[in-house]
Amino acid sequence: MSWLTEYVRPKIRTLLGRREIPDNLWVQCPACQQMIFSRELEKNLKVCPHCSHHMRATAAERLAWIFDESTATRIELPKVPADPLRFRDSKRYADRLREAREKTHLEDAILVAHGSIGGQRAVVAAMEFDFMAGSMGAAVGEGIVAAARLAVLQEAPLIVFTASGGARMQEGAVSLMQMPRTVIATRLVKEAGLPFITVLTDPTTGGVTASFAMLGDIQIAEPGALIGFAGARVIEQTVRETLPEGFQRAEYLHAHGVIDMVVPRPVLRDTLARLISLLRVREAA
Repeated sequence: MSWLTEYVRPKIRTLLGRREIPDNLWVQCPACQQMIFSRELEKNLKVCPHCSHHMRATAAERLAWIFDESTATRIELPKVPADPLRFRDSKRYADRLREAREKTHLEDAILVAHGSIGGQRAVVAAMEFDFMAGSMGAAVGEGIVAAARLAVLQEAPLIVFTASGGARMQEGAVSLMQMPRTVIATRLVKEAGLPFITVLTDPTTGGVTASFAMLGDIQIAEPGALIGFAGARVIEQTVRETLPEGFQRAEYLHAHGVIDMVVPRPVLRDTLARLISLLRVREAA
């Protein structure tokens, strides 16, 4: 990697005179360590062109990638009490929320939008891992419920992109209550005869996995995504066994029938469009 910083960048600066070269011009793949031109990475939807490693994406990026161009409309989500328990550990919860909002420019760890996918109406909820590790508190629960109600109102399928470390400890029992609430939200969609599809991204763990994430009519995962409830080390200590290679990864879960499909990001939109079409035909029949 040193040849890039010690030789290539100074050479470019010499050729261009005093013009500064942005520090974010290149991105290093965390899997194969190859350097990737940032524009090439964006064009490839944050998938490494060398090893096909799927890097983490923001909720806004997922909405932009999945909807047909110029069709997505975000909805305003219900407001929730900011700090119901006045929680404090090494830092006040209110301060953590403020920092997360400044970092992500989001109110909480979820975005919801409606639009079309392959010319077909759909409601999509996407979780934001950069907002306190995508932890599920009251705001995320309200977001899933709002998305489900909108899907029923529009008679459209609901698609949820999960990315979470689990329940939000700073909200205590309020956070745990979101597990049954989100399960009930999925029932609203299914009882209306509408498709409910989950797309499990890296990572999907904890209370999100234990609730709505695993209830999709079709469960899709991105390649290499970490999916599970407890961490591998906790499981090994509990069962006193060495876990198999690739345990809790998307490919392992697919091979053992836990999820339905592992779909690369560049073809995900076409896959979702096809699934929506098939499920709606089945519903009409």
